[in-house]
Amino acid sequence: MAQASMTSTTVAEVMAELAALEDPKARAVNERHGDDHGVNLGKLRAVAKRLKTQHELSRELWASGDTAARLLALLVCRPRSFELSELDAMLREARVPKVHDWLISYVVKKSPHAEALRGAWFDDPDPVVASAGWALTSERVVKDPDGLDLPGLLDTIEADMKDSPDRLQWAMNTCLAQIGIAHPEYRARALAIGERLEVLKDYPTPRGCTSPYAPVWITEIVRRQGAAPGA
Repeated sequence: MAQASMTSTTVAEVMAELAALEDPKARAVNERHGDDHGVNLGKLRAVAKRLKTQHELSRELWASGDTAARLLALLVCRPRSFELSELDAMLREARVPKVHDWLISYVVKKSPHAEALRGAWFDDPDPVVASAGWALTSERVVKDPDGLDLPGLLDTIEADMKDSPDRLQWAMNTCLAQIGIAHPEYRARALAIGERLEVLKDYPTPRGCTSPYAPVWITEIVRRQGAAPGA
């Protein structure tokens, strides 16, 4: 009981600290991206750095349902300590874009269950869940492509990406670009698919950043790597 009480108090203190960091200007910026919180991410990371790894605290913070608390939870958790079913439930709850992205990048990709979850999520009827499967597939395209059906992935992208919901479309587009960048033998086809579908062609890209439009993305990264785009 003493441990439970201490954890509860700690959660209350952390939630109060996050509330004190609430900034209306930060909230306005975040909400334009679909993220319903007003905590500057640099300040959030500073809190996480001070707290260090506290896995049980992370579970309590996640259970609060508060977006800033969930982001903090993902920074102080121990990724390999989550069960597969726990990660699946968390992903299905993670509707806020930043929470969704951090859960995949900081937790699921480091989990021993990553490949099992990739397979479970890839064809999920919920497009937000499916986008997580595609994000994990993009990771494998680059780091561990053995066993992946790259032509089959390109077939699916060509058939479905244009009409997919935004978050799933973005994840499929990322996979298309990574295939084109990492696998020269499929580069010409990846470029052709991107050019035909024109997904994200007009996406507003800040100066100095690379466009997410796959043909531009592929060509630019390959150029930096010193290879011919069509090679």
